[in-house]
Amino acid sequence: MGRPARRPFVWPGAPLLALALLLAPAAVARVPVQDYEVVTAYPHDPTAFTEGLFVRDGALFESTGLYPSFLRQVELETGRVVRQRDLPTVYFGEGVAAIGERLFSLTWRNHLGFVWRLDDFSPMGAFSYPGEGWGLTTDGRRLVMSDGTDQIRFIDPDTFAETGRVAVTADGRPLDQINELEWVDGEILANIWQDSRIARIDPETGAVKAFIDLAALAPTGPEVDPNDDVANGVAWDAAARRLYVTGKRWPRLYEIRLKPLASAQ
Repeated sequence: MGRPARRPFVWPGAPLLALALLLAPAAVARVPVQDYEVVTAYPHDPTAFTEGLFVRDGALFESTGLYPSFLRQVELETGRVVRQRDLPTVYFGEGVAAIGERLFSLTWRNHLGFVWRLDDFSPMGAFSYPGEGWGLTTDGRRLVMSDGTDQIRFIDPDTFAETGRVAVTADGRPLDQINELEWVDGEILANIWQDSRIARIDPETGAVKAFIDLAALAPTGPEVDPNDDVANGVAWDAAARRLYVTGKRWPRLYEIRLKPLASAQ
């Protein structure tokens, strides 16, 4: 008579563990950090509390916060102010964008935006919106607006009606404090308030595809306020394919070139 077959040992908790593994959420890939190189550094007004930034025909346009806030057209290479309009002191300026010959600007807590003529900053109108105004950009057809939450709104530039919105997520979790915006090759680049990173956002899904960390560019010294003097300001020159970044009260504005993302291992 042969030896009886040995029965395998089965841990009593194995079925429960298997069930838990089946029900557990799938692991979410970490958002990669994209490297860059500095191409050129330009002078930037160290008193400018930068809120919005964009480039048109080689000229830099900037909006600032604090009181008074202002709109400026700036000569990129020298930092010289070509044109400026101060906002009434009841308004804290925020994001800015242009479509055609109209310049649109937001205010922080007044629920009010303004329309200006791009070539001379003369007033053309105003519009209202619920919640706070933070960042502003455009895809050429719509205004794209942030409000300090994880939400990005899409706004009709003629009626100012909200036509849609998307929630921003990173690693599968909501990402709030979305601030200054720039539309770049079908993506939204967004500063994050009090964070050195820029998020590359898919405008269809809201998912962050990569972060760009500007910590190495931030000014240092006893006069720097680490809470306020943070990275803010992204501008894309689509014609020249140049990307510019700066921060609140930073003495430099940088042209940077993004490096390809490393392949997944």
